[in-house]
Amino acid sequence: MHIDDAIHTRRTNKVYDRRPVPAETLDELFELARWAPNHHLTDPWRFRVLGPESLGRLKRAAGEGAAKLDRAPTLVCVSQVIADDEQQNEEDLCAVAVAAYIVLLGAHARGIASYWRTPGVLRSPEGRAALGLGDDERAVGLLHLGWSDREWLPPERAPVADVVTYLD
Repeated sequence: MHIDDAIHTRRTNKVYDRRPVPAETLDELFELARWAPNHHLTDPWRFRVLGPESLGRLKRAAGEGAAKLDRAPTLVCVSQVIADDEQQNEEDLCAVAVAAYIVLLGAHARGIASYWRTPGVLRSPEGRAALGLGDDERAVGLLHLGWSDREWLPPERAPVADVVTYLD
């Protein structure tokens, strides 16, 4: 799949079958993510693939929001290692977001549907504990991955002229 096609055709998908994404495929996606640009090569990203026990802990921490955690058969928490430097943290947060998007694009190129969420449970003490996030990490998102039999139509996007300014 050409990169332009991957970017144009990747969609948020909220309906999946129950087949989990194999660990070997996930490792391929995480290998791609390691190539995200990051200032000073800090490798600030961490990926946690949730198994049944960690998912159960996260669902208990989520309370009423737990149902959405059952949408996809494979869930990956993406987090950022926090540095002692505020500017580095800002740059690293952007790098982690790019790494997460690389996982989504790589999954799409392999026929795997995806959904990136940032539920509040990732910021709660209970949710952080369920995922084993220490004080030196920030949860950036929860990636839902799996296969779907549905096609989602692209959302309307603002024209380029509405979002780009050429400066002198």
